[in-house]
Amino acid sequence: MKKYKEIIKHYENCLDKHGDTHLGVDWPKEEDVFKRYKVMMELMTLKKDTYNVTLLDFGCGTAHLLDYITKNGFSNVIYSGLDISEKFVAVCKGKYPETSFYCGDVLNPNFKLPAFDYIVMNGVFTEKRELTFEEMWDYFTQIITKVYSLCKKGVAFNVMSKQVDWERVDLFHVSLDMLSSFLCLNVTRDFVIRNDYGLYEYTVYIYK
Repeated sequence: MKKYKEIIKHYENCLDKHGDTHLGVDWPKEEDVFKRYKVMMELMTLKKDTYNVTLLDFGCGTAHLLDYITKNGFSNVIYSGLDISEKFVAVCKGKYPETSFYCGDVLNPNFKLPAFDYIVMNGVFTEKRELTFEEMWDYFTQIITKVYSLCKKGVAFNVMSKQVDWERVDLFHVSLDMLSSFLCLNVTRDFVIRNDYGLYEYTVYIYK
């Protein structure tokens, strides 16, 4: 079994226990969740797109970002969701039957996705669970490289900061130097690091 499947199992256990809530996707504080959505959506507003743009919510969980988009009037955003978990996608389709949701693993060469203007990955890389740092780093770099190839304009993702009082062994803390070096050498030099929203993590925008 691929080691990252352990992370998926953890989130499915959260969904089984807590249902369609912020706890069901393992975010402990609901007020922090809205901060993350705001920062994720600013991937697009930074570029001041005024016409319709396509957005893929990678690791969409139960589509809470779509709830946020709908309530906050992002009328120019055409939303689609993707999750590797059939359980989460089933909940999404039940809530939003007219919205496109994909279920699959982008690292599977037989799984095909269309290109999107923007792709956001909120919480996909914050937990590593039982994986070693090296195993999680390998998974992370593979996904970032693949997803960047699927976007037309930009990608946003968050990881845990190393500027903390202590590091939790089940979380994925990544140094700024290590991340910057990887992006510059393998993806793009056109990126923005957001460390300005008060949480023990940071968000990165990478652009085409």
